[in-house]
Amino acid sequence: MSALTALAQLRAVRDGSAQRITTVRHCHIAPRPLVFIPLKLAGEAAAPLGAMVGTDPHYPRLLVVPQPRNRDLRFAFAADLAEVFLPYIEGFEKTTETVERKTGDPYERCLDAPQILVPNRSAVSFTGMLGRSTRFRRADGPYPVHPSVPLLGRWLTYFADRSQQPGSSLLLAATEALGLHWATGQSGLEDANLAALLGWIAPPAGMSGRRAAEEAEDPLLWPPAGPATDPGFDNEVLGPAVRAYEEAPTERAVERVTQALRTQLEPTWKLMWRAVEELRALPEGARVKDRWEIDRGSFTRFVERITEGGPPQARRDGAVGAAARLAGLERARASYDVQRAHDDPLVMAEYRLTGEAFAGTVTAADPEHTEGEGRSRKLRPLITVETDDPVRLALGTTVGSPDRRGHAAEIVEIADGEITLKITKGMGRGKTPAPGAVPEPGERVTYTSLTDDFQSSASLPDPEQTPWTHGGPPEEYVPSDDDAQEEWS
Repeated sequence: MSALTALAQLRAVRDGSAQRITTVRHCHIAPRPLVFIPLKLAGEAAAPLGAMVGTDPHYPRLLVVPQPRNRDLRFAFAADLAEVFLPYIEGFEKTTETVERKTGDPYERCLDAPQILVPNRSAVSFTGMLGRSTRFRRADGPYPVHPSVPLLGRWLTYFADRSQQPGSSLLLAATEALGLHWATGQSGLEDANLAALLGWIAPPAGMSGRRAAEEAEDPLLWPPAGPATDPGFDNEVLGPAVRAYEEAPTERAVERVTQALRTQLEPTWKLMWRAVEELRALPEGARVKDRWEIDRGSFTRFVERITEGGPPQARRDGAVGAAARLAGLERARASYDVQRAHDDPLVMAEYRLTGEAFAGTVTAADPEHTEGEGRSRKLRPLITVETDDPVRLALGTTVGSPDRRGHAAEIVEIADGEITLKITKGMGRGKTPAPGAVPEPGERVTYTSLTDDFQSSASLPDPEQTPWTHGGPPEEYVPSDDDAQEEWS
């Protein structure tokens, strides 16, 4: 936790309401997201109990498994879920745009991509488990399922995997998205309670955030947001309803389970759309659009993989695949942190406190300064910045400005709160700087050592060349009847 976030939490305790820790929204919120609230059976890792799902806040669809230990009912639930998920996803596959490359042939990219919203990180994990439990199933052989079930499993696995990518918005957990933008007066564990978190952020009229969060602790008023259910509800309501179905699997028994689960899901459904409203009200960060384009590209590539008949995702990554994935996540995390700081003065302030960035006023500028003689002569403007920030950057460090893309400078002197910078990039190709390329005296500027420069992929061998010390080349996937034996756990 940063010092600024800790300060914001203290102010939230003092004022009784959540405090903004960003000035802009750092995640994409789609015009028409798909909200998915799953519930699972207590004591089981991935046995679905029910779900509320849909894109219209006024017309949710409730799916129920009256006996989650019944294999046929579980897969019937998966088929029903596919009826909602797959048409929503397919709606984004049809419209594409042509993207020109600086080098290479142009390619097609989906004009937009689906966005799945779940209440919390546990629901993200459940989504991945549900995908793992269904993506290898087949419509023939032992335990046949509806043809849509394995396709659903592949998509659920894709979204769950993509949620691990820093900055991705294809699958968002509401508690994490809200916690990224607000600090509350409670612990991080308590922030995982969606009702309590929204209580701090947007309490009812006449009620403090602290009081609203206290009321959210009552499971009778605000049931858990899933996938786990309240033990009291399990023992007193759900258990008797499921046993009644086992004794007499009638429509009336199914309706009893349905109504019980509706009481648990409807409050969270309303909270999810409140979360969407709160997030949508924030101005979007400048680089959110760039990250969403990356998401769209990833979505397009997975659509192509399915269209071309590629195999399901492997149960486990091979050594080379795992190393490449880890390296990609590390690059994405570094880039995401830099982009957030460049988009948001409050995020940048955290780096100013640590000395990795500084802000100040330009007191002097020499835009015509050059270095070298003859043909080797180069334009290198100088500026002097006065700052009160603690600067812990060494002489010669290259810094950039979030206000000027492609702009770079080198620290040449630090003395008595004044920093002299030599601008090395972002001035244009002329003999004089382009208009606005060199900050003018009196201008407020920010510079940081954080850079979002291109990073090449890790140098790794082909999977076929995996050494024996790392398991050797991965085996090619061949469908078999054993695929149907994977457990829902």
